[in-house]
Amino acid sequence: MIETAKALPPTGGFFFINVRINNLIFEFKITFGLYRSILFLVSLLLFTCKKDLSSDLSIVNQSVKNPKYAQGFALIQHDEYQILEIKNTFPESKKIYRYALVSKEKATSITLNREDFNSILLTPLESVVVTSTTHIPALELLGVETRLKGFPGTDYISSSRTRARIEQGEIRELGTNEGLNTEVLIEINPDVVVGFSVNGGNKSYETISKSGIPVIYNGDWLEGSPLAKAEWIKFFGILFNKESKADSIFNEIESAYLEASKIAKGVDQKPTVMSGAMYKDVWYLPGGSSPEAHFLKDANVNYLWKDTPGKGSLSLSFETVYNKAKDAEIWISPSNFQSKEALLNSNQHYAEFQPFKSGKIYSFSNVTGKTGGTLYYELGISRPDLVLKDIIKICHPFLLQDYQTTFFKPLD
Repeated sequence: MIETAKALPPTGGFFFINVRINNLIFEFKITFGLYRSILFLVSLLLFTCKKDLSSDLSIVNQSVKNPKYAQGFALIQHDEYQILEIKNTFPESKKIYRYALVSKEKATSITLNREDFNSILLTPLESVVVTSTTHIPALELLGVETRLKGFPGTDYISSSRTRARIEQGEIRELGTNEGLNTEVLIEINPDVVVGFSVNGGNKSYETISKSGIPVIYNGDWLEGSPLAKAEWIKFFGILFNKESKADSIFNEIESAYLEASKIAKGVDQKPTVMSGAMYKDVWYLPGGSSPEAHFLKDANVNYLWKDTPGKGSLSLSFETVYNKAKDAEIWISPSNFQSKEALLNSNQHYAEFQPFKSGKIYSFSNVTGKTGGTLYYELGISRPDLVLKDIIKICHPFLLQDYQTTFFKPLD
């Protein structure tokens, strides 16, 4: 085995190289030209080996698992641990958060550089605090709802299963998302807080992180399609070591959604649909590329603003909406109004729209939980198949004969 090789200073145009093989030293006499060639070949060999090794490590030691629809998270699988990457945590956000996930069995045998990650989490999580009602159904579907220990604004939770745990004192009240009761939260000391951010700043989260409790962001609400939002159940599946179950649940939801859409696509008659309502002097309604408009497209209806740009809301004047939608056949989601009387009290001109006259106004605002939380805001993201079926049933009543709407009901 060659252990060392050393070039001696040139003498008379020649180089002398000492090579140690095991315990024997050999001296070789070579020309300067040959010496340069040897150096070039060695350098080339080292560069090639280095390049191949790096490439090989990137292939062998990690693989990336991207969701099918969701754009906000990805899972990088290493031999000994996982990395959960989260992006698009608030509108226009460019920051990427990286969380190392280490199984408790391997925690003592793995050394990671904490500076490389926003947090290092031990999985599966045993206790958690979530901050949006949209997170509740995912926990229940995965069968880990008993690990929820705190929530800001428990009255907004509609689920009877989780409400029972609130009433039994198993889930602590934490105030509001923007003003979390950090004293109670630190007392709970969950494994992680699953938060969301509207603008990238939340002082409560900063306080929690400084206390040693990790905060991980969830951006389901920023996804561009109903199925992309629903796919965030896989995010929770990763945290609780329920990946296979999360995949299976999502596949069933996806299949039901696509099947319902396929049924609706067979209809030739498309009713005209309007949406939204006034807030102060502005009428807000879904843009043509929004998830809400996506539902209407998949339900095979003629949404009057389907060709407008934007994934969020459009801001229009009453006159603009009236001129285009006064003869619409169906009015879906008139903001949070809970009755036709409430609509009129807000603006008498609502009565001039055809859906008001015909009684074809449908809202999800009246389907609430025991303490007033709106079921749609909680369950709608996780079950887009039910939302789509509701719209199909409303707009094509001769389809889905045995289906009863879950969220949308006629406005009294």
